[in-house]
Amino acid sequence: MVPSLLFEVMLIGLLGIGSQWIAWRYRMPAIVVMSITGLLAGPILGILNPEEDFGDLYNPIISVAVAIILFEGSLNLSFKEIRGLGKPVFRISTVGAFIAWILGSLTAHYIAGLSWAVAFIIGALFIVTGPTVIMPLLRQSKLRARPAKILKWEGIIVDPIGALLAVFAFEIISFMTATDPSGTKLILFFTASLFAVIFGWACGRGIGWMFETGHIPEFLKSPAVVIVVILCFTGADEIMHETGLLSVTAMGITLANMGISSISDMRHFKENISILLISTIFIMLTASLQVETLLQIFSPRIIGYVLLMMFIVRPLSIFLSTIGTGMSFNEKVLVGWIAPRGIVALTVSGYFASILQSAGYEDAEILTTLTFGLVFFTVIAHGFSIGWLSKKLHLSMEGRPGTLIIGANRFTVELAKTLTKVKIPVIIVDSSWERLRAVRESGINFYHGNILSEQTEYNLDTIPYEYMIAMTDDHAYNALVCTTFMPEYGRTNVFKISPYTHSEVNNSTEIVSKVGGRILFDKKFTMDDLNDKLSGGYVFRQTTLTSQYNYKQYVADKDNSTVFLYLIKPSGQLKFYSEEMRTVPSVGDTIISLTPPNKEKAKIEAKLENQRNSINGNNKK
Repeated sequence: MVPSLLFEVMLIGLLGIGSQWIAWRYRMPAIVVMSITGLLAGPILGILNPEEDFGDLYNPIISVAVAIILFEGSLNLSFKEIRGLGKPVFRISTVGAFIAWILGSLTAHYIAGLSWAVAFIIGALFIVTGPTVIMPLLRQSKLRARPAKILKWEGIIVDPIGALLAVFAFEIISFMTATDPSGTKLILFFTASLFAVIFGWACGRGIGWMFETGHIPEFLKSPAVVIVVILCFTGADEIMHETGLLSVTAMGITLANMGISSISDMRHFKENISILLISTIFIMLTASLQVETLLQIFSPRIIGYVLLMMFIVRPLSIFLSTIGTGMSFNEKVLVGWIAPRGIVALTVSGYFASILQSAGYEDAEILTTLTFGLVFFTVIAHGFSIGWLSKKLHLSMEGRPGTLIIGANRFTVELAKTLTKVKIPVIIVDSSWERLRAVRESGINFYHGNILSEQTEYNLDTIPYEYMIAMTDDHAYNALVCTTFMPEYGRTNVFKISPYTHSEVNNSTEIVSKVGGRILFDKKFTMDDLNDKLSGGYVFRQTTLTSQYNYKQYVADKDNSTVFLYLIKPSGQLKFYSEEMRTVPSVGDTIISLTPPNKEKAKIEAKLENQRNSINGNNKK
C-alpha cells in the first residue's frame, strides 16, 4: 500500500501519463497500456486501491471526470459537420445505434445473464466507440478517406448519445419493472431532463456570450469553462441524479454551434484536460478491480457475450443500417469489424454500477467487469488488426507517412517531386489558383483553399499525412499554421521555413524560433534563398550512405551552400533536417540535398575524363 493519499494521487497521475507516453513512443493502443498498468498496480501487486482509499470522494471524482470528458466530446458536435456527413454516417449513428442497442441488450440479458434494467443500460453504453480510441487507430492504419470519415464521425456523434441513452434506459426500465409503478416518477424524470437540457443550453449561451463580448479575459476563458461545466453537471444532478450528463452534453453542443472565435483554443485546452482525466480515471478504475472480479472476465458467459458483440451484433447493425447508402461490401466489412470501446464506456459504466447497486440491482456488480472485458478485447483485437484488414480489403493508403506542404512556389513543387519519386505521399495546399498552376502542371496532389479555414477542415483529409511544413512568404502565417496544428501533429512533426533575414541569422532571439514549429532545414536558408538556388542551377541529389562512404565523409564532400533537406531510413521513416534534429544519419540512410551546380559539373567532368582515359587506353592497345 502507498504511504499516504497524496502519494497515491501523485502515483496515479504518473502511471496514467506514463502509460500514454509509452503508448505514443511504441505506437501501441494507449488503453491497452493503461489497462495493464492499472491491473499491475491494483489487483495484481496490491499497490493501489483507489476506491477504498478515496472513500466517499471516489464516486464524485469519477462523476466530474465523466462530465468533463463528455463535454469535450460534445464540443465536436457541430451541426455544419453533421449535415455534410452523408447517408452512411447518419444511418449508422441513428438506425445502426438503435439496432446495436437492442441486440446488445438482448445479448446481455440472455447470454451474460443480466437483468433487463442492467442489460438495457449496458446495451446503450456499448453503442459508444469514441474518438479517444478511434482517432489513434485511424492514424495508425492510414485508411482511405471514406471509411476513415465514417468511423471518425460515428465515434464523435455516438459518444455522448450512448451515455444519455443509458440514462433514459435506466429510468424507463426502472419504471416498467417496479412493483408499484407510478407515472409521477417518470414524468418527474422527463421534466428534470428537460430542465437539464435548458440549463445546459443556458450555461452554454451564457458563457459563450461572455466570451464574445469580452466579459471574460483570455487568460480566464479555459478555467471558466471547466468551472461552468462542473456547475452545469452538479446543478442538474442535484435536482435529479443522472441528468447531469445530459446537461453538460447540451452545453457542449450549444457552444460548438455558436461560432465562437476562440472555440478552437478552448477545444485544445479541453482535449488536454480530457487526456489527463482519462489517464488518471482509467488507472483508478482498473486499479480498483478485485482479483475475483478480474477472474470473472474469463467466465464462459462474459467471453460468450464479448464474442457475440464483436462478431454478430456490430457487423449485423452496420450491414442492416447501411442498406442503400452506397457503401461497398469491403467498407461494410471494415466498419462492421472496427468498433473499439473506450474510456468513456468504462468510466460511465463505473458511474452506473454504483447507482444500480444502490437501486437494488445486485447483478450490476459485474457491470465494470463486463465493460472492461469488452473494452480490453476490442481494443486489442481491433487495434492490432485494422492495419492488416484495411490492406486486405484495399481500403488503406499505400506508401509511407505523407507530408502536407503549405504554400505553392517553385521550391515546394520541386521538393514535392522528390518526395513523390521516393513514394512518399505529398499534397500542396494554397489558396491561390495562380500559385497552384505549376503544381497542377507537374501532377502533384493539391488542395485549393486556406488550411486554416473551416471549410478546409471539413473537406481535406489529413489522416495520410504525418508531417506538416509551412513554406509561404508570410512568416506570421507560417507560425500561425504551425501553432494551430501542433496539438494534432505533434511538435516534432510541424515545421516552418526560416523567418530570419540574413542580418538576423546570427543575432536572432530565442523567442521567434520557439513560436510556431521548428525551423526547417537551417535558419540561414529563407524561402527566397531556396528559390534563388533553383534559379541558379542548384539540383536535388539523392545519396545512400554505405560503410565505405559514411555520413562524416558525405558532409565533408559537400559545399557550405548545400541544403540538407531530409533523409529516409531503411524502414521507410522520414526525417526532415531542422535546427533541432537529433537523428544522426547512419549506414543505409538515403539523404536528399539541394546541391550547387559546380559540384555536379565537377562530377560530370570527372566522369567524362574517365571515359576519355578509358577510350584512349583501349586505342593504344
